[in-house]
Amino acid sequence: MIPRYTRPEFARIWEPQTRFTIMFEIEAHAADKMAELGVIPKEAARTIWEKGRGAIFNVDRIDEIEREVKHDVIAFLTHVTELVGPEARFLHQGMTSSDVNDTALAVQLSRATDLLIEDVDLVLAALKRRALEHRMTPCVGRSHGIHAEPTTFGLKLAGHYAEFQRTRQRLVTARAEIATCAISGAVGTFANVAPEVEAHVAAKMGLAVEPVSTQVIPRDRHAAYFAALAVAGSAIERLAVEIRHLQRTEVLEAEEPFDPGQKGSSAMPHKRNPILTENLTGLARLIRSAVTPALENVVLWHERDISHSSVERAIAPDTTIHLDFALRRLAGVVERLMIYPENMMRNLDRLGGLVNSQRVLLALTQKGMSREAAYSAVQTNAMKVWRGEGDFLGFLKADPSIQPHLDAAELSELFDLGYHFKAVDTVFARVLDA
Repeated sequence: MIPRYTRPEFARIWEPQTRFTIMFEIEAHAADKMAELGVIPKEAARTIWEKGRGAIFNVDRIDEIEREVKHDVIAFLTHVTELVGPEARFLHQGMTSSDVNDTALAVQLSRATDLLIEDVDLVLAALKRRALEHRMTPCVGRSHGIHAEPTTFGLKLAGHYAEFQRTRQRLVTARAEIATCAISGAVGTFANVAPEVEAHVAAKMGLAVEPVSTQVIPRDRHAAYFAALAVAGSAIERLAVEIRHLQRTEVLEAEEPFDPGQKGSSAMPHKRNPILTENLTGLARLIRSAVTPALENVVLWHERDISHSSVERAIAPDTTIHLDFALRRLAGVVERLMIYPENMMRNLDRLGGLVNSQRVLLALTQKGMSREAAYSAVQTNAMKVWRGEGDFLGFLKADPSIQPHLDAAELSELFDLGYHFKAVDTVFARVLDA
């Protein structure tokens, strides 16, 4: 975990004390059910809770034991014995290490995802407010980075809003898929621990029962989980890159917030750099980097190996932490984004009406001109404007091949900006208004 990108709420989920507390709860809940089934004394289960509930586990002591025994769960159980006493011998009856580790990881990932969903809700709220604010603010749409046709800035943001709606649903689905409990013993046969124990622990820990665990929870669940986080990272980057492009000096249609006292460059005092969204691009790369190792973790030997373990110890905290930070940062950028409608209109007019070329093309075809001839006539006049030779509408009005089909008034009408926005309300009704 890198402190720079770690909120305290997320640090608590992944700190060792939290993990050991979850592991203890798993073991103690299992002991409760075993006592009910007559496998262990009821008094032992009560003592385990009385001495272990609320305990502060000595992380250094557990690490010290692990250095000797070379086994993390045994080290933990040895320390629990030091706290609980002789009754601790009834812990872990018929269970295996993966029962504890995998179930604990499921709890941690579930808690992390709950916070991530809250983060997405912040992004959605900011996008909705700004999209409604600029519902009909004209700007140029770009394809290949080149001026295409008019759109509205609100419509741009509505598209990102819809994407984050999908992102939210993927996280909800990913949480449901990852939140499973496995207490099935060695190779997952329940030979030494009853399925009722697993069901009890699952209910107490807020998890579903893993149908077939083969000693470990199948890692296709984790692969799907990290894939969902990666797609969320790409959604963040898509919006971040849009803002970075719009902040370029030659464009300057939108700009990250720049606070009093902030400095953009150690060398050039005039600089206002898009550092927040550049940071989001970098974090998105880190988030996506978890996908390949998560996919490779699916392929374990037979009923289990531990080649996945070292990977997950890194990608589980780091990826969720980075996504949390990125979502929070993005919400703040959108909420405080400086938007410049005047510059948007200036850029929209920069090519002297070329953004209306398709409408002229269609009008000519509707007046009887072949599509090939209409395309050639419109493109010929458009290229003159590209070369800086004059005004598009003026060229069209003077073109003898166009005059028989469209008069000056009809051509002027084709340059009405509002024409392009007649369906904006329809899109908003589909997405934001709903």
